[in-house]
Amino acid sequence: MHHRISSRVRNITPSATMSVDAKTKALLKEGKPVVNMSVGEPDFDTPVPASFAGIQAITEGNTRYTAAAGTLELRKAIASKLMVENGLQYTPEQIVVSSGGKHALFNIFLAICDDGDEVVLPAPYWVSYPEQIRLAGGVPVVVSCGEQSGYKLTPEQLEAAITPKTKAVVINSPNNPTGAVYSEAELRALGEVLSRYDVYVVTDEIYERLVYNTRHHSIAALVPELRSRTIVVNGFSKAFAMTGWRLGYTAAPVDVAKAISSLQSHGTGSPSTISQAAGVVALQSFQPEMVEEFQRRRDYLVRELQSMPGVRCLTPDGAFYVFPDISELFGKELEGKVISSATDFCELLLEQDLVAAVPGEAFGAPNNIRLSYATSFENIGTAVQRIRQFLSRLS
Repeated sequence: MHHRISSRVRNITPSATMSVDAKTKALLKEGKPVVNMSVGEPDFDTPVPASFAGIQAITEGNTRYTAAAGTLELRKAIASKLMVENGLQYTPEQIVVSSGGKHALFNIFLAICDDGDEVVLPAPYWVSYPEQIRLAGGVPVVVSCGEQSGYKLTPEQLEAAITPKTKAVVINSPNNPTGAVYSEAELRALGEVLSRYDVYVVTDEIYERLVYNTRHHSIAALVPELRSRTIVVNGFSKAFAMTGWRLGYTAAPVDVAKAISSLQSHGTGSPSTISQAAGVVALQSFQPEMVEEFQRRRDYLVRELQSMPGVRCLTPDGAFYVFPDISELFGKELEGKVISSATDFCELLLEQDLVAAVPGEAFGAPNNIRLSYATSFENIGTAVQRIRQFLSRLS
């Protein structure tokens, strides 16, 4: 008998962040007081003006299909945001609004990859990139970026990874899972390499607003000669605490934008009309106090982790994750179970001391774990105590 499931789907690994989240929720259901540091979701509410715009869309009957690429009003608002905040000039026809940043990325890889095309993917990477690239028939070429470069891709590594089959390079800054932010000089140096090769640059900037003591730069603004092949991805989930509204977008060269729009017209059709109405208003409703609070949590969590035996932790410049290296603890054991990987570490930590973290294997970084500080200061304090307790019992 034929396989009931396509090989395309049989070969994907389910999202690790989602599966840790499911385990955590199951324990919470049993009444266990788990501190969940596994999810990339701000614990703030959507700005009230944006929520009201969504409610108003519903009550005023603004609930019909929109153009597949999104409403003109929202695409104009996004074009103006990109100009004012990022120094990027795009017309509304170059912008496609999708059902989340994840959906926007999925569209991009399907629109640009042919079977066998290579996509250079710096690791640590966000869990869905390699799977999306493979689903589109592409081949992820993973380049490991270690602690010494701050988990960032160097120009030398980029140059070495590009082959005649390279179709695109992915840059994610601020980065999930590491929180690394590329400086202006670092992006210019990558741009210098990229300007010599005819490849797309997919730049995922969803965390751009969440930076601490530094600035976010978009490579397309710094290296104008890349403009004609840069695809900018962004969305509303992180900066505006709108994860469940499912609203993201791409800004791309006209031919790519048209291709994405055409693909989307057959995939999902337009994104939610209600979410789009909220998005127009959200762009004017950023809450800077969110960044201050994240920074306070980051500073505390990093300081605590750095003082723990066997844990190494860089200070992230953006997003809301810390990405400590726990490889010094491999080989230790607790209650007869040996920790031989980050996955073992996370499973034991969750089971024994009820803190949920995501193992680095999911991000192409087997020595690390990801902890999200998008949870209350009090929860972070509890988690720190529990992690210390956990570490003290390892032998």
